[in-house]
Amino acid sequence: MSSWRTHLPDGFRAREVVGLGLNAEEMADNPQLTRHVVHDVNRDPRLPFDDATFDGAMCAVSVQYVTHPRVLFGEVRRVLRPGAPFVVAFSNRCFPTKAVAVWLDTSDEQHMTLVRGYFEGAGGWTDIRAQDRSPDVDTNPLYAVWARRAA
Repeated sequence: MSSWRTHLPDGFRAREVVGLGLNAEEMADNPQLTRHVVHDVNRDPRLPFDDATFDGAMCAVSVQYVTHPRVLFGEVRRVLRPGAPFVVAFSNRCFPTKAVAVWLDTSDEQHMTLVRGYFEGAGGWTDIRAQDRSPDVDTNPLYAVWARRAA
């Protein structure tokens, strides 16, 4: 669910960073992507990648829009190599007309529990962790839930 920015740290280096999203033009403007794939995970949660293709995956500020999260988290597990991390980061901001109802009806703490439940419900994940990663109280909040693909 990539867009015009990837939210990777400055100086991040990888052999390849693949974006998957809805808007080819926005992804083409993303300087951190080496390639991109247009794909709507809500229409088709099956990811268009081979098994065990990636060394890691991230979903930044988009999980609140996913309509089939357990299926999608299972697909992310499928395309990751054993032991690879999947990091899901989010804030308390969203487009209310696009977010799923359960997201709109829950608190920040409950969002972390919900995303943790997506990992647990999909199965095949280890070391599931959730953390408030907000820089300080005067900025936008940032939360993360992550796990590793089981071997």
